[in-house]
Amino acid sequence: MSVEIRPVPVPERIGTPDAAEFEAYAALGFELERVNWGHDHFAETADQLLGFHRYDAHRGRTLFGAWDGDALVGRAGLGWERDPAAATVELTLGVHPSHRRRGVGSALIAAAEATARELGRSTVVAYSDHPDADTESDGGAVLRAPDGDAQLAASVPAAGFAAAHGYALEQLERVSSLTVTGRTDGFRDELGPRAARALALGYRLVHWTDRTPDELVDAYAAARRRMALDVPAGGVTIDEEHWDAARVREHEAEELDGDTSVLVAAAVTGDGDVVGYTELELPRGCGFAYQYDTLVVGAHRGHGLGMLVKLANLVRLAEVAPERRVVYTWNADENAHMLAINVALGFRRCGLEAIWQRTADVNG
Repeated sequence: MSVEIRPVPVPERIGTPDAAEFEAYAALGFELERVNWGHDHFAETADQLLGFHRYDAHRGRTLFGAWDGDALVGRAGLGWERDPAAATVELTLGVHPSHRRRGVGSALIAAAEATARELGRSTVVAYSDHPDADTESDGGAVLRAPDGDAQLAASVPAAGFAAAHGYALEQLERVSSLTVTGRTDGFRDELGPRAARALALGYRLVHWTDRTPDELVDAYAAARRRMALDVPAGGVTIDEEHWDAARVREHEAEELDGDTSVLVAAAVTGDGDVVGYTELELPRGCGFAYQYDTLVVGAHRGHGLGMLVKLANLVRLAEVAPERRVVYTWNADENAHMLAINVALGFRRCGLEAIWQRTADVNG
């Protein structure tokens, strides 16, 4: 195989000669998303990627490219917590259809696992996306994760590739979408009484855009620390994330530098504790948003706070960005409570994200 695998240098800024390989990496991501999903709504622009890489005090990142002459034909992105106690490296990988089944993916995964060894990490966690049209088994064999009811056809190429390299399916996440056009009045009507009930129980709603209010930043960091600990993990190894005010500010700068605005709705107690929150990410110039982290702290569950903060953020989205017609979200298939909230809001599954893990022999 004449394809060369090498790290992709991170430039100082986009649009310079030094950024050519980095921009090619981002452009290939758009092409791969269109091939897989039929759209590029989940692709990251070069500006977004650069935002991630400029702020690396808490998370490390490395990119690899597979080059056939001057053409980028494959890519791999790695991320990890900068914590000596952390055990994992996370991996996303893609190969252009013209170069599949030619060893490019194997060479990229070898580079990723070599990086894991250099970092002293024992586990690689890898991700693959599967639109619903590709998840049906047609009566053939299916794969199931340790938890949840979802199943993935064993015939999908990612399954064979993962098995060949020693990776097991450890979790399936639902990818869901919600068309919000024309729904705002209904969301607002439901939000009002829910907010009143929450307030009677001692919870007030707080909204912010891009930057957490100074008086809440420590409380927000405390809530975000719970996310990695409380999220359903299936069989996946999840490293603890150490959040403090500095990391919150770094995360905010990373998003803004990557041309992404963030809307947050939070449930706050009278003592100033953030006990529930949800985020919507709004990449610049797009007609959609991403609903990422949603958390209600364990001691405060059972009061409808998850639905409350999601409704509040959807109303806020309509107020500040009415051009956003669709919201995407990701949830562990075994997370029945959060999935029930999303279904009640109108989210419908459009695919699965498979999470694969290899532990044995990564360091050997």
